[in-house]
Amino acid sequence: MDRVTHAYDGPLTVFLIGLRVHKPWKWRIVQQAGAAMPRMITELERNKAAAARGEEESLGYLGSRSTVHLMATTMIQYWSSTEQLYAYANAADHTHRPAWTEFYKVAKDDPSAVTIWHETYSLADHGAESIYSGPKPFGLASVAGVIPVRRRGESARQRMGAALPADAD
Repeated sequence: MDRVTHAYDGPLTVFLIGLRVHKPWKWRIVQQAGAAMPRMITELERNKAAAARGEEESLGYLGSRSTVHLMATTMIQYWSSTEQLYAYANAADHTHRPAWTEFYKVAKDDPSAVTIWHETYSLADHGAESIYSGPKPFGLASVAGVIPVRRRGESARQRMGAALPADAD
């Protein structure tokens, strides 16, 4: 079986964002929270494609994947930098900021109806290590492409550079 690793080089920001529904009968709040993310991802994917064609400046979004749980969802997003992620999140002329403002207006009717959460992880150059065996990679490799493992190193320590302690293999 071929072993591959992600093809992305450079700084990387991993952004996790999720929604957990506590009161599904509060449909207006649940709908407001749930409908915003697909619009944002559509906007980000359009920008990514336009930037690849040289038609727009990249917002820094590399791609994303979603997972669905019972009454909850989590999205894993990959960004070129934390600064680009924050710039997008705060830009009034992009989808996120108006959606965020509208959500808070709707959610004030019952703040316990849903939980929206996020976590941001910023990695320096070569701060990400991955390996995939099988016909279809997931995660970073699914948005950045793959290269043979041997190009980054056979062990996790080699793929991370000097960032791992000696017993991490």
